Amino acid sequence: MYLLPKPQQEKWYEGSYMIRYDGCIVMEETGDVDGYPYMKMLQKEVGEDTGIRLKLRQGGSKKADITLRIDLRKDPQKNDFERAEAYTLIVNQKGIWLNAADKSGLIYGIQTLRQMIRQKGACIPCVKISDYPSFPVRGLFYDVTRGRIPTLDYLKKLADCMVYYKMNQLQLYIEHSFLFESLSEVWRDDTPLTAEDIMEFDRYCSVRGIELVPAIASFGHLYKVLRTKSYRHLCEMPQLAEEPFGFVDRMNHHTLDVSNPESLRLVKDLMEEYMALFSSDKFNICADETFDLGKGRSRLLAEKKGVQRLYVDFIKELCIFLKEHHRQPMFWGDIISACPQLLKELPEGTICLSWGYGADESGESVRSIAEARAAQYCCPGVSGWNQLVNQIDVSYQNIKRMCHYARECRAAGILNTDWGDFGHINHPDFGITGMIYGAAFSWGSEVPEYEELNRQISFLEFRDRSEKFVSIIEKLSRIWIFKWQDAVNFMEGHSGVKDREQLSGLPEAAAELEACAGELYGLFPEMDSAARPGVPPYLMAIDGMILMQKLGAAVSAREHGYAPLLPVKGAEIAVELEEWFYEYKEEWRRISRESELSRIGDVVFWYADYLRQEV
Repeated sequence: MYLLPKPQQEKWYEGSYMIRYDGCIVMEETGDVDGYPYMKMLQKEVGEDTGIRLKLRQGGSKKADITLRIDLRKDPQKNDFERAEAYTLIVNQKGIWLNAADKSGLIYGIQTLRQMIRQKGACIPCVKISDYPSFPVRGLFYDVTRGRIPTLDYLKKLADCMVYYKMNQLQLYIEHSFLFESLSEVWRDDTPLTAEDIMEFDRYCSVRGIELVPAIASFGHLYKVLRTKSYRHLCEMPQLAEEPFGFVDRMNHHTLDVSNPESLRLVKDLMEEYMALFSSDKFNICADETFDLGKGRSRLLAEKKGVQRLYVDFIKELCIFLKEHHRQPMFWGDIISACPQLLKELPEGTICLSWGYGADESGESVRSIAEARAAQYCCPGVSGWNQLVNQIDVSYQNIKRMCHYARECRAAGILNTDWGDFGHINHPDFGITGMIYGAAFSWGSEVPEYEELNRQISFLEFRDRSEKFVSIIEKLSRIWIFKWQDAVNFMEGHSGVKDREQLSGLPEAAAELEACAGELYGLFPEMDSAARPGVPPYLMAIDGMILMQKLGAAVSAREHGYAPLLPVKGAEIAVELEEWFYEYKEEWRRISRESELSRIGDVVFWYADYLRQEV
C-alpha cells in the first residue's frame, strides 16, 4: 500500500473491510465545520474507483461504512490530539472511522482514505493510522506571469492535486498578468486573470483547506510595467524601455526607482486593489533580484545611503503598509540574506522566503536568516524553468536538502516553487512529480529513497501498474545537449553556439530520446485510462527535444563551418519546427490562456527563417 506523504504512524492488521453497495458515509460531529464538501469528495472517489455510490448522512446510521468525526472536546487532558491538523484513521472488519482534530485533519484523513480506495477499491485493509504534518505550511509557489497563464479550470485541477497530497498553501506569481484597473497599458495585449477569477479560485481553494496567498512583484522584475509610456519614468534604468523584448533581458533588469516617491504610491495602490480579493491574511511582496538598484536614477542616493539601505527602507515601507491592513508580509530573501542584521528593522512577524534551487544547495542563506531570528519559509523548486521536461533528479535532491535545512533551522514552512523563466515552455503537469516531492518531505521525516518514491508516484499519481513512468521521464532532462536556453541565448546574442566538441554527443542524445519515447508508448497498456491523456504531452516534449538536437547540429555546423553531427538539412528542420509548434500551440491552448505563446513562436520562427537562409 502506497501512501503519500507517508503517515507518521501506521500499523497494519490481518483482514479487510468491504464497502457495501448499499452503505453510507456518516458525519457524526462537525462543530461549526461544514463537512458536506468533504463527504462529497470521498463519495466521488468511492464511486470512481468501485462503481459504488455511497449515500450521505449526518448524525448516525446503522449502515455506516465510513464514519467521519471532528473531535469537539475542549479539555486538553481528554482530547486525543496533541497537534493541530492531526487525524486518526481506523479500519477493521466492522467499518472505517476517521477522527480528526479539526477541519484540516478531516481533509487530510480523507485524502489518505482516498489513496487507499484508489489502490484497493472496495476492499480496504485493516489498519490504524495516526498522522499529522511536521510543518504547518506546505505550499506551492506557481508562476503565472512569464509565459503561461493557466485557465481557471486548470488552476482548480492543480488545487485538487495539491490537497490530495495534503498541501495547504498556494501562491500565484503575478508581475503583469492580473487585470489591474490602472494598468490597461500593461495588460492590453495579454489575457490576464481577473478579479472574478481570483475570488472564485480563492473560495475553491478554501473549501479544500488551501490558503491562496496574494503574491505580486513590487520592486524588481517589473518588465512590462516599466516599459509602458505611463510608468517608464519609474524605472531605475528607463533607457531599457526601448530595447526589443528578450527573455534574458526580462530576467536581468527592470527595477523600480526608489528615489521617486511615485514608485511607492504605485505599488501600494496595486497591493490594496489586489489584497481585497483574498481571504488570506498574508501577502507576498516578492522584492527579489533587484539587480539594477542603485545603478541608474537612484545612483546618487545609493552613494549616500548604500544600496542595502535603499533596499530595506523600501520593503520596510511596504511591510508596514501591509501590517496596517492586517496582513502578514513576506518577501524573497536573496537580497537581505547578505545583510541579515537588517531583518530586525522589519515589522514583527514578517516572513523571509529563503530560496535555493541547486541539487547541492548549501543552505547558507537559510542558516543566516535563522541566526537573525527571523521567521522564514524554506523554498526549493521543481526545476522546470528553461526546460521542456523538468529536471526531476535535481528537484528531488534540492527539495530533500531544503526540507532538511528547514528542520535544522526550525523554519515556519516549506514553499516549493514552479517558475516560468524563458517562456514557461514545459507543460504545467510536468511539475507534479516535484510538487509531490515537496509534499512528502514537508509532511514527515520518513520519505522513501529516490527510486522507491518514483515507483510510488508512478503508481499512485500516474496510475501506472508497471511503476516505471517517473523513471522514464526523469531521464529526459539529462539527455538533451542543445537546450531551449542555448537556443534563446544564441538568438538574443548572449552567447555563441556550442562548438563541435561540446555537441559531440548529439547523435546519441537524439537516439536516447527516441528510445524514451518508445518506452512511454509501451506503458499505455499498463496505465489507467484516466491517466493516459497525460502521456502525449511528454511525447510532444520529446519530439521538441529531438528537434533541439537537430537544431544544435545545424546551427553549429553553419556557424563553425563543418559538417553537421546529425544528417540534417536546414530547410527540413525548419518545416519540422513549424509543424511541431502547431501541435504545441494546440496543447498549450487546452490548459492555458494565450498569454505569451507568441513569444515562444518568435523563437521557433526565427530559427526556421535562419535555417532557410542560403549559406
